[in-house]
Amino acid sequence: MRNRLMEVLAGQEQNYILPFLWQHGEEEQAIRGEMARVHEAGIGAVCVESRPHPDFLGPKWWTDMDIIMEEAQARGMKVWILDDDHFPTGHAGGKVKEAPEELHRLFLGERYIDTLGPAKGASLLLDTLLMCGLRPTISHSQNASGKNKLISVVAVRRNPSNGALLSDCIDITELVHDGILYWDIPEGYWRVFIISENKHGGSKEQKDYLNPLDRDSVRILLDTVYEAFYERYKVDFGKTFAGFFSDEPGFYNDEKTFDFNSKPGKQGVTLPWSREMPALLEQALGTDFRKLLYLLWQDVGEQSNIVRYAYMDIVSKLYAENFCSQIGAWCRARGVEYIGHVLEDNNVHARLGPGAGHFFRSLWGQDMSGIDVVLWQIVPGFDELSFRQPTGETDSEFFHYGLGKLGVSLGHIDPKKQGRTMCEVYGAYGWTEGLKLMKWLTDHMLVRGVNYFVPHAFTQKAFPDPDCPPHMYASGKNPQYRYYKHLNRYINRISHLISGGRHVATAAVLYHAEAEWSGEAMYFHKPMKKLMQHQIDCDVLPVDVLLETASVKDNKLYVNQEDYECLIVPYAEALPASMVRRLVQFAEQGLPVRFVDGLPVRSSEGMDVSDELSCLAGHLNVKVTTLDKLAQELIVDGHYDIDVETYEPYLRNYHYLHDDLDVFMFFNEHPHRIIRTKIVLPVEDGVYAYDAFQNQLTQLNVNRERDRNAVELILHPYDSIVLLHGDVIKGFAALPQLILRSVLELQGEWTVCTADAEHYPHFTEWGKLTALTNMSGPDELPRFTGTFRYETEFEWNESANQALLDLGKVYETAEVWLNGEPIGVRICPPYHLEINGLLKKGKNKLVIEVTNTLVKDQRDFLSSFAQQEPSGLIGPVRVISTMMSKA
Repeated sequence: MRNRLMEVLAGQEQNYILPFLWQHGEEEQAIRGEMARVHEAGIGAVCVESRPHPDFLGPKWWTDMDIIMEEAQARGMKVWILDDDHFPTGHAGGKVKEAPEELHRLFLGERYIDTLGPAKGASLLLDTLLMCGLRPTISHSQNASGKNKLISVVAVRRNPSNGALLSDCIDITELVHDGILYWDIPEGYWRVFIISENKHGGSKEQKDYLNPLDRDSVRILLDTVYEAFYERYKVDFGKTFAGFFSDEPGFYNDEKTFDFNSKPGKQGVTLPWSREMPALLEQALGTDFRKLLYLLWQDVGEQSNIVRYAYMDIVSKLYAENFCSQIGAWCRARGVEYIGHVLEDNNVHARLGPGAGHFFRSLWGQDMSGIDVVLWQIVPGFDELSFRQPTGETDSEFFHYGLGKLGVSLGHIDPKKQGRTMCEVYGAYGWTEGLKLMKWLTDHMLVRGVNYFVPHAFTQKAFPDPDCPPHMYASGKNPQYRYYKHLNRYINRISHLISGGRHVATAAVLYHAEAEWSGEAMYFHKPMKKLMQHQIDCDVLPVDVLLETASVKDNKLYVNQEDYECLIVPYAEALPASMVRRLVQFAEQGLPVRFVDGLPVRSSEGMDVSDELSCLAGHLNVKVTTLDKLAQELIVDGHYDIDVETYEPYLRNYHYLHDDLDVFMFFNEHPHRIIRTKIVLPVEDGVYAYDAFQNQLTQLNVNRERDRNAVELILHPYDSIVLLHGDVIKGFAALPQLILRSVLELQGEWTVCTADAEHYPHFTEWGKLTALTNMSGPDELPRFTGTFRYETEFEWNESANQALLDLGKVYETAEVWLNGEPIGVRICPPYHLEINGLLKKGKNKLVIEVTNTLVKDQRDFLSSFAQQEPSGLIGPVRVISTMMSKA
C-alpha cells in the first residue's frame, strides 16, 4: 500500500500540473527551449494548444509535435492535446463545412404572425419571412437549396384585453400549401406560430461547427483530429501521449455567443435540434408534441414548464451520449484519457447558449471532472458582490461558492474520474496577476478538492505576446518565473495528499438543473454557501445519480466512495416525478432530507405526485427550513465534521481520508482579515501541521475537548494550513511548535538596488531609504518591473537559537539572505521565515529581494479591470525571538 505522506516527504509525489503550451509555428530552438522552461519549473506534463498555429494537422504542425514529443520523452513528461484548431472545441479542423448537409448544425426556430377573425378565405405568406429579415424560406421538407423544414404551424387564441396567450390552440400545419397558409380565421385575436427546422441559426462564430447532438456529426471531430494523432503516435498512446482536452464545447445556439441566460423562453433564439429529436419528444410529450413546441418560447404557465423540461432533458442527454461519451469511449479504447471542461459561467452550466445543458451529463464521459477560472471570474473578497470583468458582471456567489464544488463533486461521485478534478486556472487575468494571486486561486481550488491544474499558459511567441497574459516565462521577461517552481512544488505536494483516497463530507445538495427547467428554482450554490461559511463540507449531486447509483444504509446516503448524513433540496417549484418518489424512499429508509424554503408543488412532467408530496410533508425524517437557518439546524442535528469555536465565514476546509492518514486543509479566503479561532477535529490523538512549501512537519499543541482534538488556528490572509493525523506520521521527524517571546522592529537605513528580469542578478544601486515605501509610487519607479534588493544591518542581543523574521507587507515575492546564507522564498502572505541558527549576537546583515509583476511596465487591457498593488518591501520588518513549546 502506498504511503502518500512518505512519498511527499521523500520528494516522490506525482505530477498534477499540465499547463497549456501555445503553438504558433516557431522554430525548433524556441519549442525545445519552452519545453525546458516548463520542466525546470517543476512540471511533468504539457497540454499542447494549436489555436494560434497556422498549419494545424499540416506538415509544420507534425514537425512541431514531433519535437514536443521527443522533448517530453527525454524529460519523462506527458503530453496532452487540446483537440481542435479553434476555440471552442467543435470546429473539427474545418472539416464540418465539407461534410454532408445532414451533419451540419441544426436548430429549431420559431416565428409568429398575429391575425384577427372572423376572416374566411384568409391566407398567410409563410415563405416570405425572409423578406422581413426573419429566417430563410420555409418548405414542407428539407431540400438541397437549404430551405427550412416546416415542423408545425399552430394558432393560439389571445386575450382581447391584454394580448396574453390562452389555452385555445389549433394545429393548422396541414393547411400549408406551397409556402402559403390557407386558413379560415375564427372570430377573435390569434397568434400563428411557425416552427421550423433551420440550419442557419446560432452563433455566427460557430457556423461551421459540428452538431453535438448528432453522433455522426461528432464523428467528424474524431475522424479528423483524434484519428490523425492516433495514426502518428499510437505507440505512445497511454505512455508519453496522455490524452485529449476539449475546451468549452457547447450548443452555441444563440446569436449572442456568450449569453449566459440563454435558455428556453428567450424570445427570438433558435434552439439546438437533431434528427432524433422528434421521436424523443413524441415519447416524452405524446403524439401531439408538435402542437406544443411554441411553448419553448412562449410563457403560458405550467404547460410551458412541462415542455421545456422535456426538451432540456432530451438535449442534455443527447449531448452527453453523442458528444462527450462517444469521445471518451474512443479514448479509453485506445489507452488514453479524455478531459476538459464546458462553460460554467454565471450558471450557464445548466442552460443553452454557450452551455451544454447539464454540467454532470456534459462531462460524465470524461476521465476527470473539469472546470476553469479565467478573466477575473474569481477575485479575493468579491464572493458576494459582483465584479466587473472583461466580459461583464460576475455572479460572484456562483464562482466562489458553486464552481469549485460543482467540479469536485463530479470527481467524487463518478468512478471513472478516480477522484480527480482538473481546473484550468490563472488565464487572462493580465500582468497584474503574480504568484501571490496564483497561490490564492490555487488554495481556493485545493481546499475544495481540485487536485489537477492546467495553468494558462506558456507561450513560445516572442515577448510581448498580447494573447491573454500572464505567461509563465514570457521569453525570460517575467521576473517571477524563477520562483514559479515553488508554487508548483506546493501544488504537487498537496494534490498528492488529496488524491488516491476519499473525501469526507456530511451533506449532499441536489443539483438544480432539472428544477430550473421546470419552473421557479433556487441555485444549488445558495445553500452550499451557507454550509461552507459554517465549515460544513458538502457535495452537489445530480438527479441522475440519486436515481441510478445512490443508496441509503444506516441512515446515510452512499454514492461511489462518498457517504453523506443528509440530503438538502434547494427550493424547487417542480422536480421530476421519479425524483419526488426517490425522496420519499430516502426518507423511509432513514435519510434526513432538508427542503430549503418549501416543498415542491408538482412534478416536472405534469404527473400526479400529490400523494408523494403529502408523504414528504408529514414525514419524521423530512424538515423544511429557511436558507438562513439551514446551517444552524444541521449543526444542531449533528451533521458536521469540523467544530469551529467562532463564526468564520471566510474559513474554508476540506477533509480527505486515506487508510492510514487524515488530511485536513484550511484556508483563509479573506484578503485582509486574520482568522483566529479554535477548531475541534474528529480525531483522537496527535495532530501535525504540514508545510507544503518547506515540505516539513510540525507537531502541534492540542487540547482535548469532547473526546476530540482542539487546535488553535491562526491564518493570515492568503494563508493555508494542512493538518495531518494518523499512525503513519509516527517515525517521521517533526519540528516543535514555536512560541513568540520578544520583537525587534528594524529601523535602520536600507540600501536599495534594482534589476530587471533580463539582467538579474546584476543590480544597479538606486539609493537609500530610511523609511520603507511603495517603490511604484509616482515619485519613485512607477514603470519599473523586476527585483528590488534591500540591504541593511541590525544588532541582536538576545539568544540566537530560535527566531522568526517577519517582513510585514511585501509586493510580492520575497527571497531572503541572513549573514550571507539563504533563508528562503515566500510568494504570498504571511511573509514569515524561520532564521534558526543563522542569527548571531551582535551585528547581522539582512538582504531581501522583492520581485513585482510585469504590469508596471506592460499595463495591459486585462489588468485594467483590477486594482494595482504597490511594489517592494513595505514592512515593518521585525525579528521575533521564539522558543520551542512542549507538544
